[in-house]
Amino acid sequence: MPILESYYKPSFVFRNGFVSTVYSGLVRRVNGVKQKRERITLSDGDFIDLDWSSAKEKTDKLIILLHGLEGDGQRPYMLGAAKLFNENKVDAVCVNFRGCSGEDNTLFRSYHSGATEDLEDVIAHVISKNLYTEIYLKGISLGANMILKYLGERDNVPNELKAAVTVSAPCYLSGSSLELHKLKNKPYAIRFLKHLKGRLNLKLETFPKELALEDFNAIKTLKDFDDIYTSRAHGFKDAEDYYAKSSSLQFIPNIKVPTLIINALNDSFLSPECFPVKEAKLNPNVYLEMPDYGGHVGFIDKNNIYYNEHRALEFISKGI
Repeated sequence: MPILESYYKPSFVFRNGFVSTVYSGLVRRVNGVKQKRERITLSDGDFIDLDWSSAKEKTDKLIILLHGLEGDGQRPYMLGAAKLFNENKVDAVCVNFRGCSGEDNTLFRSYHSGATEDLEDVIAHVISKNLYTEIYLKGISLGANMILKYLGERDNVPNELKAAVTVSAPCYLSGSSLELHKLKNKPYAIRFLKHLKGRLNLKLETFPKELALEDFNAIKTLKDFDDIYTSRAHGFKDAEDYYAKSSSLQFIPNIKVPTLIINALNDSFLSPECFPVKEAKLNPNVYLEMPDYGGHVGFIDKNNIYYNEHRALEFISKGI
């Protein structure tokens, strides 16, 4: 599909990628979303928690929302989307990845950018309820990569799945990793690593035979974390093997469901390869929008409804 022209024009102060990213992550608040939690058992016996919110009227439409690295179902970017879709007659379910709902998961493994088997289990569970004839996906950052990989690595997806929207998608993980390790992103990298090691410390206590203390102490960077934990816990040789096999870029050409990718050109987390221009032009089902502004998940707009949320509703409602 042709590359879409973006009409996102934030106020002057939020044209700065750092400002918009930090404001959206630390300052934004979304109120008025009533969620009900459901715990489901995954195929490998582990669990995952789903946070449901409903439209005022009964509907046969549902959007499944996936968060980013170290996020959860209560992050503003999740609640903002859930609220907007609920107000427009669409139920929402915010997925908390393994270990992200306030309680550590039961296995040594956790979640990662390419863990599409968990998304597959969630979709199958939702379909088994026989409540929805139209299901949509929306993912943020890590969750965005997961959705793109899920859609492209399968020859067929459920008929109920009608469209998808991904935001700030690091679809080339090796490149994104390099960007996160640069000085410009040091504050983010430190924050991510602190949270990741905090959760991994629980694994250290529960699975002492799987993770040695000296290995845990050797984790100084995000790439160290992926080399020492993510890769070993999920069957990859090392971090680069994990990045290569889990990056969604290679799967985008095979996507058969209408999919919108919104990646801001001033997103400091994304490398040039994370803007799949060639892949979008060659696949009639993929729509790529590259606003000049927005940072990483920082598409601030009027009335506390973010541009990416408005575009997601628009895309799903109109098909473009």
